Amino acid sequence: FIDFARYVWPAGIISGHHQKMASAFDRIIDGTLKRLIIAMPPRHSKSEYASYLLPAYAIGRTPNLKIIQATHTGELAVRFGRKVRNLMDTPTYGEVFADVQLKADSKAAGRWDTNEGGEYFAVGVGGAMTGRGADLLIIDDPHSEQDAQSTLALENAFEWYTSGPRQRLQPGGAIVVVATRWGTMDLTARLLKAQASHKSDKWEVIEFPAIFDEGEPNERPLWPSFWKLEELQAVRASLSVQKWQAQWQQNPTSDEGAILK
Repeated sequence: FIDFARYVWPAGIISGHHQKMASAFDRIIDGTLKRLIIAMPPRHSKSEYASYLLPAYAIGRTPNLKIIQATHTGELAVRFGRKVRNLMDTPTYGEVFADVQLKADSKAAGRWDTNEGGEYFAVGVGGAMTGRGADLLIIDDPHSEQDAQSTLALENAFEWYTSGPRQRLQPGGAIVVVATRWGTMDLTARLLKAQASHKSDKWEVIEFPAIFDEGEPNERPLWPSFWKLEELQAVRASLSVQKWQAQWQQNPTSDEGAILK
């Protein structure tokens, strides 16, 4: 996967966390990993890798693959679909996967097919997907900032996941959730809590804090070639402790736990 990423996106600045994501994606593609959660801070290229490059690579490797791409709004999901479709139409992509082509009569931005029977379907959280199946389900940032402040919206997102996309997964299919953490009731938290049940989905979790060894003299950024430590410290100073710990450090606390009494 990382070789493909370098080839089709030469402008990308690859760092250690991208390498770790790529290694996990390779195991998703070869079938040895079925449930993956990646928690990482904003503006660290999670969507470029998970919702742009991964679908294009996956369907290149398996042209009859069925992919459902979900995010917090249908508009954003369709935008990802357009980017993937446009990449697959480039000569560069054709040099890597010469036998994979989009069907001429099925090229809508959020809903397209390949000449080998592959399908891509983009949907927002809460959206319907009747009649759709997925060998690969990608959920990228299921919560908007507004929804993250609402307990009801968080409940609705989990209910939608269990009644919608989870039931659309084909036997042997894989799920990738890539998100910024929002709190102790977000989708990631609910999925991890649910795995305690017998025979439920068991998740591999990769967490990336924006700053390693925070508060120590040697604290350092996750992506030093893009984010300077001083810039991250400025972000930290402008946010509440609760928002910083959840969204940037992937360490959410309850409302009460964020208050020093």
